[in-house]
This record gives sequence, C-alpha cells and structure tokens, in this order.
Amino acid sequence: MQKLKSFRPWQPDQTTLLPPSPREWLSEDHQVYLLLDLVDELDLSEILIPAQAKDPRGEVGV
Repeated sequence: MQKLKSFRPWQPDQTTLLPPSPREWLSEDHQVYLLLDLVDELDLSEILIPAQAKDPRGEVGV
C-alpha cells in the first residue's frame, strides 16, 4: 500500500518561507564577522582530541 503524501499546514500569518539570513540585515563590517573569523583561527585540538599520553598505570588519559 502506498503511503499518502503529507503536507504542512497552511499558515496565512507566516511572513517568510524560510528564516531570514543574518547576512541580509547585518552590514559587511559588523563585529560578528570578526568573531566568526577568530573562531575559525582557534586551535581547539587540545579540547577536541582526547589526550593520548598514558598515565603511570599505562591507561590512556581522557
């Protein structure tokens, strides 16, 4: 048996089809873009990669 197609409910008060992009309403020199660039440059390897060194018992640290 074929599954019936489902549709989203009609919402006449919905103002946009998709959520607005911040790039549409923020200026190109907005501070948030500086923050995004800085975050891209961060070295997070010490946080994201678990420690590989073994402790005195020979177990890998976490």
